[in-house]
Parts: sequence; C-alpha cells; structure tokens
Amino acid sequence: MSVDKKVENLGVAWEKLFGYVQAVQVKDTIYISGQLSHDGEGQLIAPADVDTNGKPVDFSQMEAQLRQTYVNAIALLARYGATLEDVVEETLYVLDVDAAFIAGGKVRKEVYGVEQPQCASNLIGVSRLAFPAQLVEVTFRAVLPDRG
Repeated sequence: MSVDKKVENLGVAWEKLFGYVQAVQVKDTIYISGQLSHDGEGQLIAPADVDTNGKPVDFSQMEAQLRQTYVNAIALLARYGATLEDVVEETLYVLDVDAAFIAGGKVRKEVYGVEQPQCASNLIGVSRLAFPAQLVEVTFRAVLPDRG
C-alpha cells in the first residue's frame, strides 16, 4: 500500500534535471525541498559575486537571497492552504554562518512577523550549494491545522 502524496513544483529546469519535487504533503504534514532565491523563470535573484574558481567572494547578498527564498516558500505553502504560521521547522544551509546569522535574524523576524518565530530552526554551514552564486538554501516542514 503506497502513501497518498500531493506534490507541487515551481517549473524550474533543475526539477527535471535532478529529478525531484519542490513540496510533498503526506496527511497533515508538508515537506518543502530546499528553496533558493530564484524568480519564476529560474534566474537567481541577488546572485553573489564569485571568483575565477566559482567561489563567492562577497556575502552581502545574503539578506536579499533569503527574502526571495521565503517568497518562494510562501508560494508553495499557499498551494496547500498553509502559511508560515504552519511551519514547525526550517533548516538554513549557508556558506557563511556569521553573515547568515545576521541576515537571517532580520529577515526571519520580518517574514514571520514576530520577534521570535514559533518554529524550530537550524542554521548549518556548508562548503557548497547547487549554484556557485547561491549563498543560502532553506528547507521547511509545516503541519496543517486540524480543520475538522
């Protein structure tokens, strides 16, 4: 017997290239794959400057990338009738923990609309993300309220 899943995509090229969906709902839980700061055509918003080896040399775009990342997550949540208020956990994968701590604190408070967002949050430093100019990727888990 298979699990009943409702899946969503954003229509960006790498969904087929890598072979995954952006979000999956199983029962009352929504799992959102790593989101990044792309627009509707799959172009990275606020890409970081990179050196000749493809390594970011400046992390000042972290805040702008985070804002667009949350915009994309909010759009996916809405497809399930959910909002950021339904998010119970998020994980930020970042290239620079110090820059992310500052930018993340500011942006998260803005998008959640409170000083202390009511979700578990993980901030993990990594050596590389999918695209060289990408500084951050965020996954989310949300639980839909009982509407019965």
